Amino acid sequence: LQRMLSIAVEVDRSPTCSSRRIADEIFPFILNIPLRSQREALLNTMGSQLLRCRLLELLFQHSCDVPSTSSMSLEKILYFLSHCSVQLHFEDETATWQRWDEMLQYLSLLLMSYQSVIRAFPLAEHLRSSLSDRMDLMVQKAKPRLQESDNITNLDIQLKMEDFISRMQEVLEQPFPPQIQEKLFLLQ
Repeated sequence: LQRMLSIAVEVDRSPTCSSRRIADEIFPFILNIPLRSQREALLNTMGSQLLRCRLLELLFQHSCDVPSTSSMSLEKILYFLSHCSVQLHFEDETATWQRWDEMLQYLSLLLMSYQSVIRAFPLAEHLRSSLSDRMDLMVQKAKPRLQESDNITNLDIQLKMEDFISRMQEVLEQPFPPQIQEKLFLLQ
């Protein structure tokens, strides 16, 4: 399935458009996956970083009270950090800290996927080109060109992380389990 999805992203002339269409079709099914281990297995084994990035973006958009309208960027990931809720539609009776842990896992996965997409498609125009057209650009070893919304500072990250940690402390009302502390450190 994962290999077929990866190929499906590339068969269209525009990987961006095909990944959006595929993600829009798959997303309702992800919301109905009952177990975290099954959701993680699907997302962790996804062959297309672009498709994984889009699915995670949809997942976080779904969990925000006010979804962001900006395009995918580091700034948008910080937006998700500040505005997403752990009360996702598919949550069962798991402990609250485990839901925060899952959210942190997906935020880290989104960040890694986004960075992989940026490295694989250095210019935004690459995402609107067919694989055969991109080969020439890849051979030229074009360097990644970040969007303006990717220019975030260490202060931006620090402030958003502090806000996120205080929000999480209010909800959990207990010291963070080691898994959460580790994920917070890695995410930052």
